[in-house]
Amino acid sequence: MTKRYGAHLALDAVDVSVAKGEMLALLGPSGCGKTTLLRCVAGLTEADGGTIAIGGADVSGMPARRRPIGMVFQSYALFPNLTAAGNIAFPLSVRRRPKAEIAARVQELLALTGLETHGDRLPNQLSGGQQQRVALARALAPDPEVLLLDEPLSALDAQVRTRLRDEVRRIQHQVGITTIFVTHDQSEALAISDRVAVMNAGRIEQCAPPPEIYAAPSTRFTAGFVGNRNTLELDVSGGRVAWGQAFEVEAPEGERALCLFRPEDVEITPDGPGLPATVDVKVFLGAVTRVYATAGGTTVFADISSRAANALAEGQDVRVRVAPDHVQVFAA
Repeated sequence: MTKRYGAHLALDAVDVSVAKGEMLALLGPSGCGKTTLLRCVAGLTEADGGTIAIGGADVSGMPARRRPIGMVFQSYALFPNLTAAGNIAFPLSVRRRPKAEIAARVQELLALTGLETHGDRLPNQLSGGQQQRVALARALAPDPEVLLLDEPLSALDAQVRTRLRDEVRRIQHQVGITTIFVTHDQSEALAISDRVAVMNAGRIEQCAPPPEIYAAPSTRFTAGFVGNRNTLELDVSGGRVAWGQAFEVEAPEGERALCLFRPEDVEITPDGPGLPATVDVKVFLGAVTRVYATAGGTTVFADISSRAANALAEGQDVRVRVAPDHVQVFAA
């Protein structure tokens, strides 16, 4: 699929398949093309080239209202004059379904989303999380083949967001609906999807299950975007690249290499083998503490257990090391 906005190439020959019942997360920074791709699938944006097929049927030229999709927006987009039950019933009413069928379906979806006692409330009488549940139930009401979620949790506070994230996954599993989920939050994408498609500059950099995306990113962009990695640019010598006594690994061709490693793979100890460094600051995060340490003008951060971090003090001389198999190397 290709889509241009003037000189800007929003989608650059994107090619991806989503299996029946699978949840695919489109992950990437703002402007990478993920929402444009979702809107093309929905029929809300017309692509300049390419084909969209759902269940083997080409829907590329089909208007949005006829596509077998349900969509949940970031802004909820509920009708303010309709109750929760009325909002859920709306897409069934416009399809002229029998009243008894509509009532049964509304009650089923209220129960599925945990809103059994909230059906008679207007949107302004519901919390943000409850409104988003109504929007999800409304999207599921016509029993679509594909569910599209456009950053549906980004307007919620952190606690509600985490709880609703898990609820969305539970509901998607229970219903078994094919789902495409757009987000810029990597923890969200990794937590609830079957596969993650990392997007950058209108292209899919890598599409793989969350553990593979996190532990074995295949491109420099994916490695830098997912996992909040330390990034060091170092000299290559004799086909190897090293950061003092912290690590030494094989390097690609070139004079400089980019070395990336996750904070949980950094070991900081008071003594023993490793590169001499100094603790700059500690940031308590609960079960883990983020420790920043500097060696020779280069600062790295490590996530270590808070119990182990208690033995470290700011300004203390320490040793830093990273297991070579945890270092990923790309040409600089």
